[in-house]
Amino acid sequence: MKDSPVKDPIERRKLARKRLRRLQALARQRRIEEQRKKENPEGPAGITAEEGTTPRTKRAAAAPGKTGERQLEIDALERDVSELSRLTDPDNATAADVSRIRREIEELKQEFYAHLDSWQRLQLARHPQRPYTDDFIRLLFEDFSEIHGDRGFADDPALIAGMAWFHGKPVLVAGSQKGRDTKQRVARNFGQAKPEGYRKALRAMQLAAKFRRAIFVFVDTPGAYPGVDAEERGQAEAIAHNIREMSRLPVPIIVTITGEGGSGGALAIAIGDRVFMLENSVYSVISPEGCASIMWRDAGKAQIAAEALKITASNLLELKLIDEIVPEPEGGAHTDHAAAAQLLDPVLTRSLDELSRLSTQQLLDQRYEKYRRMGQFFAV
Repeated sequence: MKDSPVKDPIERRKLARKRLRRLQALARQRRIEEQRKKENPEGPAGITAEEGTTPRTKRAAAAPGKTGERQLEIDALERDVSELSRLTDPDNATAADVSRIRREIEELKQEFYAHLDSWQRLQLARHPQRPYTDDFIRLLFEDFSEIHGDRGFADDPALIAGMAWFHGKPVLVAGSQKGRDTKQRVARNFGQAKPEGYRKALRAMQLAAKFRRAIFVFVDTPGAYPGVDAEERGQAEAIAHNIREMSRLPVPIIVTITGEGGSGGALAIAIGDRVFMLENSVYSVISPEGCASIMWRDAGKAQIAAEALKITASNLLELKLIDEIVPEPEGGAHTDHAAAAQLLDPVLTRSLDELSRLSTQQLLDQRYEKYRRMGQFFAV
């Protein structure tokens, strides 16, 4: 939605009111849908796509950008109110109306973001302005010195790694990097690492282990690169090798899923003593689109697959596949990178302090038991 060219405060206020009413109607519709969902709690798992598809689901599957459109509506409304505040005299009676609209917008944002379903959280996890590894490095760490190359083939810009300082302690930081604009995304291969990327990350981690430095990993990738060149250089072997070697590293490993945690491409750098997820991130063996294409030969049923896959942080915490959910700023981490980092900082600090008190053998034993326990709910 484009910004309105209206400069007159009265007309701008009318436009803001119109947008607000539209979004409030959407919020009421959502409450009705939530109530219907409670009355009919049967999920999409275990039934056919057509049986599990309500008219709402069909519409959402056909228009997967609806969540983004609502986000744009809210953003436009906030810009309208900011412009109104600038154009309005603080002593004018209009100022009170502007303040009331601002309060209603905040209530509306809380309404929207408090009851997001799996598909909507996936859209937030994929938001192009979401903080990436280099943003967290800039906001949480000091004196970062990047390590390049796998000493075998090349350097992979889709994965970055390097030494840094975290609250006065030397550590290693590694993570996925997508890029902001088209040029950066192409250069970073859209965050999809190749074998040389995983080998570079492991080389850096082994170097950190040699000097007894804790490892921080940030994951945000749709998956490992599936191209022919990656397969020729041993993509599957590189992922498997990383998983095995990371399970043996004698230093604390703290993993945070910041956006998408996709398939083996994420798991290859996500073997850790603590695994955290940001509130609106996702972690899954396959993307909902890929799952829908396999199950129903129709990628348009991705929303149904997203619900069935249990990809959200709350789902995975319930299944005991992650250790903790890290809250995000209101509206999502993409709205305020610094606030997202501030919320993550104490969680990382606490975890590092706890893990640093363990002996090497205790660390390795706990890591082994952590991954041995995963998936036991299938045997119940």
